[in-house]
Amino acid sequence: MIIDATGLHFRDLNDKIRGGGESIRIEHCLGQRYILSGQKGKKVTIAGTPGNALGACLNGCDITVYGNAQDAVGDTMNDGRIVVHGDAGDALGYAMRGGRIFIRGSAGYRTGIHMKEYGDKKPAIVIGGGAGSFLGEYMAGGVILVLGLGLEGCPLGNFTATGMHGGRIYVKKGQAPPHLDGRLTVGDADEADLAVIRPLLDEYAAAFRVKAEPIRKAGFYAIKPDTDNPYKTLYAAN
Repeated sequence: MIIDATGLHFRDLNDKIRGGGESIRIEHCLGQRYILSGQKGKKVTIAGTPGNALGACLNGCDITVYGNAQDAVGDTMNDGRIVVHGDAGDALGYAMRGGRIFIRGSAGYRTGIHMKEYGDKKPAIVIGGGAGSFLGEYMAGGVILVLGLGLEGCPLGNFTATGMHGGRIYVKKGQAPPHLDGRLTVGDADEADLAVIRPLLDEYAAAFRVKAEPIRKAGFYAIKPDTDNPYKTLYAAN
């Protein structure tokens, strides 16, 4: 099924998607919000630029965007996969609880904040370029992998992982991330870390038709919460 989104209000576009089949192509998308919000069981390709909250509360769709995406992609996402052949805006994967997001280029501020995991739900975000400040803020679970492709120096902004108390952030080796909190540990990715990185990197490489091995050989830092120095005083009692 092909949907021409030219001039469509986001509610009308989403009505068409819900009433369509399992395989849908959206053409001429231009800023429509909440596309596929809360939906499952569909494979959708989007040509253009979807608006805020693409795949919010997603429950199992496979979404591919040929273009950039705006803010809050995968907000509170439960399951499924989102692939963006471009850049993404702020708050990518906010409170993400499951599924995988792959960004060919870079992402804005506060990517992966409040990410969490439970049981077999382990969300993952892979960013090919760089990420803005406050990456992984208050992160409680899941994995963020930043490849820094085509960028010199550290591909992260300031205050990475502020308040992080679970999960892992991996970033290409080189210049160390700035302004890291003392309640974090930073070191070379070990074999256990690489076992997590490899399948995500392979999936990224397959999605965007790049070679994984040269990226893997560059090496990665692993940023983790320091379990010996946790956020014991994060909340205060009256």
